[in-house]
Amino acid sequence: MTRQDDGPANPLARPARLRPGSRVAVVAPSGPVPADRLEEGLAVLRDWGLEPVVGPHVRSTHPELDYLAGTDTDRAADLQAAWCDPSVEAVLCARGGFGAHRMVDLVDWAAIRAAGPKAFVGYSDITVLHEAFALRAGFATLHGPMVATETFLKDAPTREHLRATLFEPETVRTLGLASAGALVPGRAGGVLYGGCVSLLAADTGTPGGRSHARGNLLVIEDTGEEPYRLDGILTRLLRSGALAGVAGVACGSWQECGPYEKIRAVLADRLGPLGIPVVEELGFGHGTTALTIPLGLPAVLDAPADGGRCTLTVQVPALL
Repeated sequence: MTRQDDGPANPLARPARLRPGSRVAVVAPSGPVPADRLEEGLAVLRDWGLEPVVGPHVRSTHPELDYLAGTDTDRAADLQAAWCDPSVEAVLCARGGFGAHRMVDLVDWAAIRAAGPKAFVGYSDITVLHEAFALRAGFATLHGPMVATETFLKDAPTREHLRATLFEPETVRTLGLASAGALVPGRAGGVLYGGCVSLLAADTGTPGGRSHARGNLLVIEDTGEEPYRLDGILTRLLRSGALAGVAGVACGSWQECGPYEKIRAVLADRLGPLGIPVVEELGFGHGTTALTIPLGLPAVLDAPADGGRCTLTVQVPALL
């Protein structure tokens, strides 16, 4: 098994940018997909000039476990088939939910690696796959909105930021909404990784999981995790050594996680003692507007002490 985290972080292989006429696959590695939202999302992709193709099991539901979009084998097969199809230039997730952990080890990562990098987009439960693409294949990916989710369908800035990242990535290298602030001031550089923090914690200690964060910038967000649960999640990551050497942390949204002042207190308590820059409310994740964050690429996190604009600047375009 290829391991990309045995030493300090190195940038990962970037995929090619999309163009009008690009064929893109839509897959469902986790939960079942509402038919109406899927059709609405596919229409957006067609409006962008893309040719979307839907995985065979995207519209499926597990016969007994209705929180899964078909069986683990089916979901893994859809992802692998899409990736290994030379006519497909990008793989977009329809939604998150739960289930990626169940199918990730059923994917032939050697075959994925041999097929080369492609644009891969998702967030939430898809965090498990972002980590697998990074650590098992060596590919950069995009933590971004999914085709059949409300944020993608209802929020124009979210859609436009993803579209620009896919087609014109040099135009969106500096990230950060006006809400971003310095929880711990400072400036740091490193290779980006992360996503839904509860999924990062769940991945700790699993085959192929990340053992440290030397040379990395961490991006984290979550939904539905109360402050005491977020405390436990961060504590697990700290105790396991998974955050050892992390250079800085950018935090996104904490949707339905309780009063933000309590979330903020947990973040300050658990991350503050690391002595690294920490930016809050950068503007990605499960919130109303969700920026697309390139993972696996070098970036600089700026958290000015004087109250100036906090930003995350990717040092190269996300796609070639």
